[in-house]
Amino acid sequence: MCGIVGYVGTRNATPILTAGLQRLEYRGYDSAGIAVLNEDGVDLRRSVGKLINLIREIEHNPLHGKVGIGHTRWATHGEPSQRNAHPHIGRSGDVVLVHNGIVENYLTLKAELEAEGVAFQSETDSEIIVHLVERYLDQGQEFVEASRNAIQQLEGSHGIVLLSATEPERILAARVGNAGGVVIGVGDGEMFLASDIPAILSETRQMAFLNPSEMAVIRPDGFNATDLGGTPISLEVVTVEWDAEAANKGGYEHYMLKEIHEQVRSISDTMAGRIDLVNRRVLLPELNLSREAAKAISRIIITACGTAAHAGQVGKVLIEKLARIPTEVDIASEFRYRDPIVDASTVVLAISQSGETADTLAAMNEGRQRGATLWSIVNAIGSQAMRIADGYIGMQSGPEIGVASTKAFTAPLVDLYLLALMLGDYRGLLSPQQMDIHLQGLLRLPDVVSTLLERAPNVTNVAEAMMDTQHSLYIGRGINMPIAYEGALKLKEISYIHAEAYPAGEMKHGPIALIDNDMPVVAIAPKDPWYEKMLSQIEQTRARGGRIIAVATDGDDRIASLAERVLWIPKLPWLLSPVATTIPLQLLAYDIARLRGEDIDQPRNLAKSVTVE
Repeated sequence: MCGIVGYVGTRNATPILTAGLQRLEYRGYDSAGIAVLNEDGVDLRRSVGKLINLIREIEHNPLHGKVGIGHTRWATHGEPSQRNAHPHIGRSGDVVLVHNGIVENYLTLKAELEAEGVAFQSETDSEIIVHLVERYLDQGQEFVEASRNAIQQLEGSHGIVLLSATEPERILAARVGNAGGVVIGVGDGEMFLASDIPAILSETRQMAFLNPSEMAVIRPDGFNATDLGGTPISLEVVTVEWDAEAANKGGYEHYMLKEIHEQVRSISDTMAGRIDLVNRRVLLPELNLSREAAKAISRIIITACGTAAHAGQVGKVLIEKLARIPTEVDIASEFRYRDPIVDASTVVLAISQSGETADTLAAMNEGRQRGATLWSIVNAIGSQAMRIADGYIGMQSGPEIGVASTKAFTAPLVDLYLLALMLGDYRGLLSPQQMDIHLQGLLRLPDVVSTLLERAPNVTNVAEAMMDTQHSLYIGRGINMPIAYEGALKLKEISYIHAEAYPAGEMKHGPIALIDNDMPVVAIAPKDPWYEKMLSQIEQTRARGGRIIAVATDGDDRIASLAERVLWIPKLPWLLSPVATTIPLQLLAYDIARLRGEDIDQPRNLAKSVTVE
């Protein structure tokens, strides 16, 4: 959630740091700051609120230096304030730090340091770290050793970056556990550092990634990496194919709207190179799956959080239908705490847009310890969830900046379909003719999504009718039940309207008591195997005065006669329908939030990448 940027080289670090932090604003934050090293030592600026406040402070009171670090903070310990903002500086004025994570043994360490005479300047747990480093410096240790010893005392997961005025051409970075990523960018006579790729993508495409329990010392001419015990290790430098322009709004009013419209391309990209129509098969080489291994799978556990978990619920239907493998979906934050039954014939499949979601990484680690095969579906190449998996599927969606996920929801729906087809093929359950039908259907999806986007004005009309509501219900069945959950989540995330989702068959078991003339009910009811059941629920809701907004298949006169308003989708095979039904619900949430004047790309209290539990 917190954003980190660093630079060491020959240029003034300040504009590089502020530009990098601007590209990380999507992560969510409540304060910001930067620190640079120059001939006078550490020069520091911090401010509360949006990054523009920090930029204005720097314009009024400039700072210059060829080495620096920056940070956007999302409060955990201590309220948003200037003194709680990062970077934090030690008593000597020589050591400065930015930090992503939570020091779980914070109170114990703080009591120790206070007993040694340390006076704290903030309410944060992060300040602990800089004082620990100074403790070891005071004992005569050099900077890297002192930092390593300090880091080894911390409990929890962390991304840590340190500077010392006594060693002014070095940045020390460390990663402990599954806290937010640490990305090293390689330039020509200069080096960059960030918690996420977009922050430094305009400066370099050559990047290396720290794994847990690793640290690196970064200089203008390169870097050296070790484990936390000091043993040298080698980090591969890879080329990231995204370009910096891909992270810009491209003329759209909001990133979210841009990313909704990018779904034509992102769905095409996630299929690119993976469909072999000649041989009627799916190609997922990074999954490292053989036919023998596919036949040996007894169960798949999909683990994920939020939107990714909703994608997983669709994936459960797809895998069980096409590959006949028992599949369950486990919320990642619950998985490792319930003593799950996992063995060597189980696959744990993690879905994460960032690949750095702390709960999801912890669930993967639990699966590993119990002997499962680990797979992941991720968007961020080089992310932790990709690296620790036995095999992975890249979403190939490009950067997603808006906090409310859109293209990183529909891309894994397609990836899960591809996976289900591959498993069904490898297990001998799908004939070449059946594979051909499914693959041809997949190739229609970009055109279907394009058609849905052309119908955006109709969605806006529905949004105008819903914008003043205070509560709403979303209902669906079967493969579109998760889309009800996802639609409700999108509405509440960015418009702050209370929205609940239920399997439609559960309406009679309680939720129907809420129905009245003021309660919009969004019913996802395409022509699928659950269609007649959905009609029954719609009729019951209408009989009690509910306002029906239906998502329905083109030409459905029965739905048209029952619903107050309809969001139409093209006809397509029911296994593919979740991709289509979700698009108008994304647009509906967006339009309602826009009409209400909300901060769509950075909704309150939310962050793009949840890197602490």
